[in-house]
Amino acid sequence: MERRGLLKAVLLACLLVVCSGRAPMVTLQSSDTIYNSTLAKIMVEYASAIYTADLTQLFTWTCDRCGDLIKGFEMMDIIVDVENCLEAYVGFASDINAVVVVFRGTQENSIQNWIEDLLWKQLDLDYPGMPEARVHRGFYSAYHNTTLRDGVVGGISKTRKLNGDVPIMITGHSMGAAIASFCALDLVVNYGLDGVKLMTFGQPRIGNEAFASYFKVYLPHAIRVTNANDIVPHLPPYFTLFPQKTYHHFPREVWVHNVGLGSLIYTVEQICDDSGEDPACCRSVSGNSILDHITYLGVSMHAEAWSSCRIVMEYTELQHKMDLYGNVVLSKQPDLHSAQ
Repeated sequence: MERRGLLKAVLLACLLVVCSGRAPMVTLQSSDTIYNSTLAKIMVEYASAIYTADLTQLFTWTCDRCGDLIKGFEMMDIIVDVENCLEAYVGFASDINAVVVVFRGTQENSIQNWIEDLLWKQLDLDYPGMPEARVHRGFYSAYHNTTLRDGVVGGISKTRKLNGDVPIMITGHSMGAAIASFCALDLVVNYGLDGVKLMTFGQPRIGNEAFASYFKVYLPHAIRVTNANDIVPHLPPYFTLFPQKTYHHFPREVWVHNVGLGSLIYTVEQICDDSGEDPACCRSVSGNSILDHITYLGVSMHAEAWSSCRIVMEYTELQHKMDLYGNVVLSKQPDLHSAQ
């Protein structure tokens, strides 16, 4: 019995070495490693914090989700597009010496409808300047055709003016991950910014294979973390028989899932190949779980408010700007010139 138990332990250890490919902790400036597990745990906490309903707590960084690995964050701006129920925030993280940009994902009460909608969505927009690259109009427009783009770019500029040309770390979960990806590409292609990094969680597909190829050129170290049987990374559907006309993930995926023998169960972070559609990663499972979509790396992605776009804020205590449509920008430095 002891020998059999030892054999199981050895086999499991070997499996973990092969699957996880986990790299040691490095700084954002380093490109000698594909994936940093510690950085992922930091970024998922930022992605979770944006689901805080009370913007006063989020802006002052006193929310329940604003502690642990991200407690030293310095908020700069929160951008709320009330008209389209979208939100992002920008600030400085001294522990990783980077500007952090976070986009909010879909609220729980609309996830089911959103998933059903994605099952039928087709590629419907040519990405500017990228021949044959086609993308999801809704995700593209959520960033480019709302108040988010100007607000985020302005927040990045102000944060860099105060902290130097530090790297820009962009993240988001669910729909927020899709918007984060378009933001990262925009900052590199259209604004020519250096040091742009991207790590997303539970991201849907956003474009075709041609788009994924362009994306890889401009953001070669982007990471998409997927969780177990999360349904969203399987959407919109990938049609193997029509590779040029179907949605296709950009690389690189890191698939988090459990492996084990008998009672020995471990969570591994499997670094996938650079195709974007590694059949040995999340595509190897059915991908039918909503529960796996709303918890990542042990961190809850539940929205605190059940309503579709509930915002709680004490306007008299916070410096803010509001346009004619009710869209709001909260800023720690409202008078700091933010032009590029």
